[in-house]
Amino acid sequence: MEKRTEQEVAVLADIIQKAEPFVQQQLEHDHSGHDWWHIDRVRKLSLKIAAKEGADLFVCELAALLHDVADEKLNDSKQAGLDKVEQWLRLHVSDPDMITHVMTIIATMSFNGGKNPPMETLEGQVVQDADRLDALGAIGIARTFMYAGSKGSIMHHPDQDFSQHEYRAAGKSAIYHFYEKLLKLKDLMNTAYAKELAETRHQWMEMYLEQFYREWNVDVK
Repeated sequence: MEKRTEQEVAVLADIIQKAEPFVQQQLEHDHSGHDWWHIDRVRKLSLKIAAKEGADLFVCELAALLHDVADEKLNDSKQAGLDKVEQWLRLHVSDPDMITHVMTIIATMSFNGGKNPPMETLEGQVVQDADRLDALGAIGIARTFMYAGSKGSIMHHPDQDFSQHEYRAAGKSAIYHFYEKLLKLKDLMNTAYAKELAETRHQWMEMYLEQFYREWNVDVK
């Protein structure tokens, strides 16, 4: 990766500083687990993984900051969200290749039931891994129930089979989300470092589910 000049670094730092309040304003009313603190964690994880894997730190940080502004769960449609992000980028980033790079990452990174195409760039892999890591472990468990509550979903329904429902279909339980997505993420990590981080978080979720079922299935004898 070509080394940037001090002036270029200063320009990129200014873009990051402008992106932060924009993202905070866009997500300030979110109560589904896609709030500013989620963004900040994904940004920090992206920088940590990027440093280990040799990815472009700026592209990773900017894509991480903006990724949920475009999320279809928080917009009228996926395209409406992407258009919002692209409009902001065109106002603040002069390099068209960088805009394309960031937009491609954001458009491709969603889990989407495992149907999205693989990431084409290392930076995309890094940001996708960071976002998926925040869906694992203690934070991932908390966010799962936060999202379910925001949508009026039930915690658990032991007698109902949700396996034939479409991904993101209404009415499924929070516990079922562990099986349709969260427990699959460990094996979908792109980078070596993210795979290491995912192992511990995955184990926490498995232990949580074991304890959950112990408490749910009370023995009255």
